[in-house]
Amino acid sequence: MWRTIRIAFLLLVLAAAAWSNWYDRLSTTDWDETLYVGVFPIDEAANSVAQDYITGLSVDRFVEIEAFLNQEARDYGVGISRPVSVELYPPVLERPPERAASSNVFQNMWWSLKLRLYARRASRASGKPTPQIRIFVIYHDPTFSQSVPHSVGMQKGLVGVVHAFASDRMTRTNNVVIAHEILHTLGASDKYDPATLAPLYPIGYAEPDKSPRHPQPFTEIMAGRHAVDDHTFKMPDSLDEVVAGEATALEVRWIRQ
Repeated sequence: MWRTIRIAFLLLVLAAAAWSNWYDRLSTTDWDETLYVGVFPIDEAANSVAQDYITGLSVDRFVEIEAFLNQEARDYGVGISRPVSVELYPPVLERPPERAASSNVFQNMWWSLKLRLYARRASRASGKPTPQIRIFVIYHDPTFSQSVPHSVGMQKGLVGVVHAFASDRMTRTNNVVIAHEILHTLGASDKYDPATLAPLYPIGYAEPDKSPRHPQPFTEIMAGRHAVDDHTFKMPDSLDEVVAGEATALEVRWIRQ
């Protein structure tokens, strides 16, 4: 009897989660009204440099992300004037749960659930309306952090965690990473080889039909780097050097098959 009840309850939870994921996918990529994205800054380690940087943040630091996403959407035929709105939210004190470097599928599922619960709790604490997509940006002091952990964006839960540098000089490269993770939450996939970080041909190339093929003048947003030649791959300095390719546009439903 109790075993049947537990199984039925589990099936109900799974069905509710599946419906929620389906609804999130549909509601965020129908592009018939503005999609609201909230950026939540976090100090990586109570560091004075990161604290000062976060204190000085304004929404103007992120306006080019909104401009990039809106221009790309309109270029692919999205008809509304403002497909995406990006807004800065108050800093969050609690760090998001970390994913273990080596974890199995069940550990990853548990981490994903914890991150989604964290995002709901942390976004409510802001005192502002909850955005549809929540991006938590953890700022690191570049004096002590020459590299940062890998960022992540999840379509399930519409949440992303970005590791960025607390430096004015790095603002525009930070914005490239934030835009990349926003598109992950909308269903876009990575378009680079995880072993070499090389952009995948043709879907990871901004101009795959260009002749000669190299150098590529722009970076495909989900590839992260553009090919200078067969063995050299360069990160963009800003979103001015980035485009969304057709494969990405199909995934986020800016164009329909």
